[in-house]
Amino acid sequence: MTEDQTEYRQEPYEPPPGAVELLLVRHGASEPARPDRPFPLVDGHGDPALAPEGLEQARWVGERLAKERIDAVYVTGLRRTAQTAEPLLRLQGGLEPRVEKGLREVHLGEWEGGLLRKMVAENGPVAQRLWAEGRWDVIPGAESPEAFAGRIQDAVDRLVAAHAGQRIAVFTHGGVIAQALAMASGSRPFAFIGADNASISSLVVVDGKWLVRRFNDIAHLETTGAGFSPLS
Repeated sequence: MTEDQTEYRQEPYEPPPGAVELLLVRHGASEPARPDRPFPLVDGHGDPALAPEGLEQARWVGERLAKERIDAVYVTGLRRTAQTAEPLLRLQGGLEPRVEKGLREVHLGEWEGGLLRKMVAENGPVAQRLWAEGRWDVIPGAESPEAFAGRIQDAVDRLVAAHAGQRIAVFTHGGVIAQALAMASGSRPFAFIGADNASISSLVVVDGKWLVRRFNDIAHLETTGAGFSPLS
C-alpha cells in the first residue's frame, strides 16, 4: 500500500494508559418522605433506606455491572448506596465495599431528612431560586457550591491515586453525579441534575483531566419498568 492509500479508521474509544474509569451509579429509589416521619440523619445527612422499587433497581444494575470488569466498589456510608451495591457485590464475589464519605450527597441544611421533596413539590420562592440560581445554598444552612465541589474534587483525587489503570464502581447520589459531570464538562452547575435512580454515568480521569464518557445510562431498566427518579 502506497502512502496515498494509507487508511485511518475510526477506532472505539480506549482509556489512555493509567487512566481511571469511574462508573458513577446513582442509588435506587429510596423510601417516600413523610413530614411526620423525617428520615434519620447520619452526620447531618438524611439516610433513608431503599424502597421496594429501589431494591429492584439495585438488582438490575447489579446484574448489568456484573458482566463488566470492576476492580473496586465504593459506597458513601449512607445506606441507600450500600443497599444498591449489594447485588453487584453478591454476583461478583470477592469484592468488599469501600466507603468514600466525600461523595455523600450535598448537605441540604434545613431541608434535610426528606424535606427537600416536599419543598420542591410545593415550588415556593426558595425552591424557585434553587433552580434559577443553580445553588444549593439558597436553602438555609445548605452546603455552598465551593465546599461541595471541593470535597468531590478531593474524593475523586483519592480514588484516582488509589486505582491507576482501573475501573471502579462508585455508588453515590444524584447531586454528586451532577456536580462531578459539571466540573468535568465546564457546564452550568445544574446541567446534569436529574440522573435516574440506578443509572450509570461515567468519568475517565487521566493526568488530572476529567472526561465525561456517559450520563444517565438506564438501558438495564428500560425494559423492566423499574425506572424512577425522585430527588435526593
